[in-house]
Amino acid sequence: MSWKDYLKDNIVSIEELESNMDMTEEEKEALKSIADRHPMRITRYYYDLIDWKDKDDPIRKLSVPAMGELDKSGDYDTSGEASNTKMPGFQHKYNTTALVLSTNVCYMYCRHCFRKRMVGYSTEEIMSRMGESAKYVKDHEEVNNVLITGGDSFTLSNKVIEEYLKNFSDIDHLDFIRFGTRVPVVFPHRIFMDDELLEILEKYNKKKEIIIVTQFNHVKEITEEAKKSIEALKKAGLTVRNQTVLLKGINDNPDDLAELLNKLTSVGVHPYYVFQCRPVKFVKNHFQLSLYEGVKIVEEAKKKMNGLGKGFRYAMSHPRGKIEIFGVHDDKMIFKFHQNKYEEDAGKVFLRDVNKEARWMDEDLNLIV
Repeated sequence: MSWKDYLKDNIVSIEELESNMDMTEEEKEALKSIADRHPMRITRYYYDLIDWKDKDDPIRKLSVPAMGELDKSGDYDTSGEASNTKMPGFQHKYNTTALVLSTNVCYMYCRHCFRKRMVGYSTEEIMSRMGESAKYVKDHEEVNNVLITGGDSFTLSNKVIEEYLKNFSDIDHLDFIRFGTRVPVVFPHRIFMDDELLEILEKYNKKKEIIIVTQFNHVKEITEEAKKSIEALKKAGLTVRNQTVLLKGINDNPDDLAELLNKLTSVGVHPYYVFQCRPVKFVKNHFQLSLYEGVKIVEEAKKKMNGLGKGFRYAMSHPRGKIEIFGVHDDKMIFKFHQNKYEEDAGKVFLRDVNKEARWMDEDLNLIV
């Protein structure tokens, strides 16, 4: 069997859940309406990790639609992506980084996704835009790295992945190329069973450093298969880094978060960010914690971790930039711009009165619920 054979048994309809979930007809219809709006797609591999005896199973919460998604609170574009779009599928928000939204396809549609609104493109459209993206980067020498994401960039064919690498690895002022992907988490077979992909990555990594940025959110996701995919990427010479999202009911206690990040470092994946969950429409009240809770969880987790593991930043991706959430001192919360869209925000440190309910900031950096 090839890795493609393993994709033929994906879970895509609410009816397929009935053998494992007790649902009334009313609940079933409600979940179908949720899946019609934001589709369900779960790889058989990931689905088989669910413990159906545990209604609070984190794998289930991350992948299976839930009644909490009926809550319409939030916004679809929480980080101002629309205002940073230079052409379809291409963003330039931070001075040194260009972002390519290469596809809308994922092998699994995570229930906390912040790009639920995204409209995708065919392979032909992706290829036709690739030259425009490369030309933009060539013309903007301040850009020293490119992030190819989506959707999930590793759902692209090997041909398209190689074409991206051809285009971008020849640009002298680029220092490295990143791929944003949850494939090591939700379908690791795509990596460790695909010698051609690994050969392509190894080949172009010799021309320009390639970094894989993935997202493990719970220690149950670090399976033997996931470790095989990580080992394969590292054997090809690539660096693998992780961006965890702090999620209610998933990793919202210090022990679970510390266990996850310690385990990642033990398998050679470096924690990069722990992100505040964005106030995405139909996600906000289902998954988002308060900033105050987040600070307490992160600080307690760090006490249980080694120096390498706790080298991450707890941050939010705000329309004005990535804002690091430093902590609480007396009655103040401390923040600092880690990356900024506007020059006047560069390196800015600012304080706000503690609001134990606040979960985000408005455009003027006021804490909001």
